[in-house]
Amino acid sequence: MAAADGPDDRIVVGVDGSPPSYAALRWAMGQARLTDSLVEALIGWDYPVAGGWPALQLADHLENAFGRTLAAAVERVAADVPGARIRQTVVDQYAARALLAAAQGAQLLVVGNRGHGGFTEALLGSVSQHCVHLSSCPVVVVRGTSSVPDPDRE
Repeated sequence: MAAADGPDDRIVVGVDGSPPSYAALRWAMGQARLTDSLVEALIGWDYPVAGGWPALQLADHLENAFGRTLAAAVERVAADVPGARIRQTVVDQYAARALLAAAQGAQLLVVGNRGHGGFTEALLGSVSQHCVHLSSCPVVVVRGTSSVPDPDRE
């Protein structure tokens, strides 16, 4: 755990399966290797608005699907960045809120500059924007998809 006067050894990163989130995960894993930190890869999802039994059954399916999306991203990126310690977390909550809660006490919060926001993003604003404005720890926003920053080269 963290000392009372400093951050713990976690780097929280948002992953939603989009190319920018893969870039953010890769950057976070490289930074974690440099700082001997744990990467907490997190995917947040919203419970369907409709109620009743069908929605409950759908929720289980959605949680499993999001868990598979996260696992696939971690597996793909871990092949490029060996040696990083990583924990995967699936949260039934709007992604920005889940990331901000997870980042309490962390060294860094890392997000991609664009994700799979769609209609929700149009209504609520981007996840990265929420994180930059409301995070209690420093935030790194990884831009682009083709040229991925590599902390080993900086």
